[in-house]
Amino acid sequence: MPVSERIETAVAQAIRQSQAGPAPGQLAEALDYATSPGGARIRPTILLSVAKACGDDRPELANSAAAALELIHCASLVHDDLPCFDDAALRRGKPSVHRAYSEPLAVLAGDSLIVLAFEVLARASSEDQCRAAQLLLSLARRTGMPNGICAGQGWESEPRIDLAAYHRSKTAALFIAATEMGAISAGHDPEPWHDLGALIGEAFQVADDLRDALLDENALGKPAGQDDLHGRPNAVAELGVGGAFDRLSDILAGAIATIPSCPGEAALAKVVSRQAEMIMPAVPARYRS
Repeated sequence: MPVSERIETAVAQAIRQSQAGPAPGQLAEALDYATSPGGARIRPTILLSVAKACGDDRPELANSAAAALELIHCASLVHDDLPCFDDAALRRGKPSVHRAYSEPLAVLAGDSLIVLAFEVLARASSEDQCRAAQLLLSLARRTGMPNGICAGQGWESEPRIDLAAYHRSKTAALFIAATEMGAISAGHDPEPWHDLGALIGEAFQVADDLRDALLDENALGKPAGQDDLHGRPNAVAELGVGGAFDRLSDILAGAIATIPSCPGEAALAKVVSRQAEMIMPAVPARYRS
């Protein structure tokens, strides 16, 4: 089964589980709305690609890990769009969850997706209890404090921002989870996979900074110019557009070089290269050398 089909099947199954029984209808709809249709599913794609490169001997466990990671990512988008944070009207080209269902239901939807992610991993423990426990720990560390996406959002409320820690938590955390959890799912040590996830995450952040600065709302499918609007530290402000493009190219080259030795190393390098092409914004003519 193709990676994309594995991801969509696992996410849809998780959402169906959350809607079983006499559930509140609007909240049940909001969970589906927040997760489908999905975006590029980059994080679970990387997770399953790492699992395949490491042998993928527990595919159902890997599928559960991919779904859990994507649920956490979707929850973070629902919360990021809330009026207390970005107050974004659009997400993935359609009204954000709080615009479509109300602010209280958006808060509940994000919370429910976070809880559902950990439920999915707990249910998967029948595949391999030891690996499932490691997966739970890895995802928890990259979701909460002090090194997860909650910490990343928290840095924006500090009077002084540690830029490296901010980017590591805000964006890289779930990419580190992707590479670590992919390795864990296949019974490999996650530690050697940390740097690959960190570099992919850093590249994604720089690419996101460039898209925010250069593209409009129609091209992004969400509000543009948010970094300037909210005074966030970003690569374009720090390096300029040309410097940010150069930085992005350097990071992506370094990411491929950090792939640990594994049976599917060459195939994984191709996947990382394809994902790099997906996140690389078009270089405006005036910045081309």
